[in-house]
Amino acid sequence: MSKLIKPEGYRALLDLVQTEQGIKLIKEFFQQNLSTELRLRRVTAPLFVLQGLGINDDLNGVERAVTFPIKELNDAKAEVVHSLAKWKRMKLAEDNIPAGYGIYTDMNAIRADEELDNLHSLYVDQWDWEAVIREKDRTQKSLREIVERIYGAIRRTEYLACEWYPQLKPFLPEKIFFIHAEELLQMYPDLTPKEREHAICKKHGAVFIIGIGARLSNGEKHDGRAPDYDDWSTIAENGTVGLNGDILIWYPVLQRSIELSSMGIRVDKEALLKQLETEGMNDRKELYFHRQLLDGHLPLSVGGGIGQSRLCMIMLHKAHIGEIQASIWPEQMRQECAAAGMPLI
Repeated sequence: MSKLIKPEGYRALLDLVQTEQGIKLIKEFFQQNLSTELRLRRVTAPLFVLQGLGINDDLNGVERAVTFPIKELNDAKAEVVHSLAKWKRMKLAEDNIPAGYGIYTDMNAIRADEELDNLHSLYVDQWDWEAVIREKDRTQKSLREIVERIYGAIRRTEYLACEWYPQLKPFLPEKIFFIHAEELLQMYPDLTPKEREHAICKKHGAVFIIGIGARLSNGEKHDGRAPDYDDWSTIAENGTVGLNGDILIWYPVLQRSIELSSMGIRVDKEALLKQLETEGMNDRKELYFHRQLLDGHLPLSVGGGIGQSRLCMIMLHKAHIGEIQASIWPEQMRQECAAAGMPLI
């Protein structure tokens, strides 16, 4: 298991009972804070959607969705969601949510092609959220304000966890640092994107990297992003490209950066057409979701996902996400983790 990080001298600071109690405490507290900060109400979300409607999140475009036939629909195929990025926008329209308000939900997914390590599991759980915005809110300034609100909720949750369990010590910085992916490239031109994330997070503690999905000056993307939900191509008022990004923190337990949230202002009609053209995916324009957007039936919105197990993992100072959630792991990984003091649930 070459990708497995085994921190030297690691010892879980909470036993199994405390861990389960801590997970409940963190999830309940954080989602209430998120709801209050962004004026979101909870909705019920699907585990799967019909194939061929363009509703599922295509992530980087190579991950296979788990599919199955539906007997009552003449064996029409359903697929387990990867995330709810596009479904949520349709829900905003269906519920006629006004500008300045939104929704959040518990998203559960199966990602069968995930490469398993300390942070990645076959099972994905996150708070997916989406809010309606006005045309004048489609700016990096508005995006930064939302990021700061979310980060504030994360820090309050850390404070609660440390109050509840005094053996845990806070490590998140007071402020989150903003940087564009192109600026990061110029700062560390000889590093890979992942190495650049480690370097900037180690320096600042908490970072929001803007412009995920757009090609940088070296012709490469910082990271992949589907062309039909986040707007990563619009030129902002400060001249940089992109209205989306990732929240990352430096995690002392693993001595590396960890992404906690992927989020952004969503594509409008112009950005969708541009990004589909850029990625050579113009055929998607005829899918149900894309037609709804292009025909003006969906509101302008901002949204994202925040990993539930990852947040609990860092708040409880765990070294492996399998110490937080029940999933399937290779037997060799289970044995190595147990020997390294991080038994998997």
